[in-house]
Amino acid sequence: MTRAFFVWLHRWVGLTMAVFLIIVGLTGSLLAFLPELDHLLAPQVHPGAHPGIELDPATLLRRAEALAPEALVNAAYLGEPGVAHIGVEPKPDGKPLAFDGLILDRVTGEELGRLKWGGLPTTAAAIMPFVYSLHYELAMGTVGAWILGLIALAWTIDCFVGFYLTLPPPGQGKARSGWLARWKPAWLVKLRGSFYRINFDLHRASGLWLWAALLIFAWSSVYWNLTSVYTKATSLVFEYEPSVWARDFKIDPPPGKALLPWEEAQAIGARLMDEQARANGFTVEALNAFYLLRDKGLYQYRVRSTRDIGDKGGGTYVLVNAYTGEFVGLDMPSGQHTGNTITSWLAALHMAAVFGMPYRIFVSVLGVVIAMLSGTGVYIWWKKRKARVGRKAGATARAFEAIDA
Repeated sequence: MTRAFFVWLHRWVGLTMAVFLIIVGLTGSLLAFLPELDHLLAPQVHPGAHPGIELDPATLLRRAEALAPEALVNAAYLGEPGVAHIGVEPKPDGKPLAFDGLILDRVTGEELGRLKWGGLPTTAAAIMPFVYSLHYELAMGTVGAWILGLIALAWTIDCFVGFYLTLPPPGQGKARSGWLARWKPAWLVKLRGSFYRINFDLHRASGLWLWAALLIFAWSSVYWNLTSVYTKATSLVFEYEPSVWARDFKIDPPPGKALLPWEEAQAIGARLMDEQARANGFTVEALNAFYLLRDKGLYQYRVRSTRDIGDKGGGTYVLVNAYTGEFVGLDMPSGQHTGNTITSWLAALHMAAVFGMPYRIFVSVLGVVIAMLSGTGVYIWWKKRKARVGRKAGATARAFEAIDA
């Protein structure tokens, strides 16, 4: 394939992605500081750690069931100090809910607020969840997630195409200088050039200097939104076990068996986690979440452990048969499968969950750069198109002049 083909491909893939990457770039820039912005906008639902004995997940889930009897309660997320985020869904025979999450005080069990993901925010507390939904799925649910997954895959491929196009064409200036000398201008921005030249240099040089980071964010976006593609590609190279969310796995209820109550399932999860920690040589640092995966017939007991990667959250979990309490499996972010360890690093880098505040600042700036790369790309296309149209109009005018003569 000729260089002209890759120029054409880069141009039209870039134009297709531009609006989407501007949205995810700018929203991602904000999400690097999600906790701080969330607390600033809605301090009433983010009290932070405070004195008192914190309630266990089962008690909080029972409390949520009493507060929202019209909903099915599914999960307690405990990653934020002082509060529990409770996930809910509509009952099979119930009406649609006006919310899909409750925020409870970890100490008192008091309800602090209710949230609805997606849709335009109607309260200050809903602004950052809306930004998150916009970033992850264009605030459009599954359809938006698929769109961004395809954009992420195109972006990953375009990273390599764009890099190739920065390389000097074979033979260009060969007699005058070496290959590296001919490549050097691609890394520089000539601030004294024309506005078009500055845009072109910013587009090319920024893409080069930040190429590795852009590729990490593009490919990790495929992981989030196009899981099947990511799983197949990673499994070709590394030993990889997809997350329980992505597995085609379901436990049907045995005859006469109901779901284990929250309290019993929690106790079993804690016991199994301690057993797995001893057997696999890791230490449990904090309980992070407790889920009931109704569609799979599983309880998930999740902690932060010494196998986790990153500054926050937790991804070490045991899976428990939701009807019998039997051990189903253990997932660790690192030290279990090579592909999973790499994936954990990709996720942590994408979520700005490693290397502390300096990296979070870098990710926030990178989001703006991603938007800038899309904007400068559109401007470069528009200027070139304008020039082509002008040349074509001039040629047409000269042809008519020749006929008239």
